[in-house]
Amino acid sequence: MEMTSYPPGTPSWADLGSPDPAAAAQFYGGLFGWSCEEGPPETGGYRICVRNGRPVAGIGRSQLPGRPYWTTYICVSDADTTAKAVGDAGGHVHVEPMDVMAFGRMAAFADPTGAAFSVWQPRDHIGSGLWNEPGACCWNELTTRDANAAAGFYRAVFGWSTKHEPVGPMTYTMWMRGDDPVGGMLVMDDKWPADIPAHWMVYFAVSDTDAAAARAQGLGGSVAVPPTDIPPGRFAVLNDPHGAVFSVIAPPAG
Repeated sequence: MEMTSYPPGTPSWADLGSPDPAAAAQFYGGLFGWSCEEGPPETGGYRICVRNGRPVAGIGRSQLPGRPYWTTYICVSDADTTAKAVGDAGGHVHVEPMDVMAFGRMAAFADPTGAAFSVWQPRDHIGSGLWNEPGACCWNELTTRDANAAAGFYRAVFGWSTKHEPVGPMTYTMWMRGDDPVGGMLVMDDKWPADIPAHWMVYFAVSDTDAAAARAQGLGGSVAVPPTDIPPGRFAVLNDPHGAVFSVIAPPAG
């Protein structure tokens, strides 16, 4: 669907910090049909990726060493107030609130379990112009080893509550903003490799998960979790050529 605004406390944007933004733009453009032109010098070359004439994601240069990753941005009405709430709730402020020209105001944080995320206070740029359409974000999921610490933190910062729902043989936690689900939480147990940190996973909608996984491999990426059916649809976890992890999901067949 086309989006013209996001309520505060709702994921609204995602971007990738890559060691090679030009190569990343080529990969994701081939995978999702994005057009990702390099921005002017004052943006540091940040690319706004466009699908069907609407912005859907960003690609910039990695600012930190280590494996590149996709960042989930949550819409807020006041980034400065949110930064104080993050600190008060036991989180960490990695990037203090700052203006991004006339586009908006952002800040970057980590929750008490170590998962990084950012917030976006919109001005000229609301976030993704499409949601839950092929080639656009459709879901954001916290993966952590400490669900209780995470639940307390996000409740204090964004007012989210949790709702537990059966998904096949497991119980899945939904982040709720009032009566509306705004994301999910998956708890890592001892079966997860110890070197995987807490993180926010970005899901992109596709029309055919198997075709998307095959296309990603053909473009130089790899498949971390092969296409698998779950009640919400058929999903896969993919790596881009530089190792950034993301997921794709298609609606259930039939």
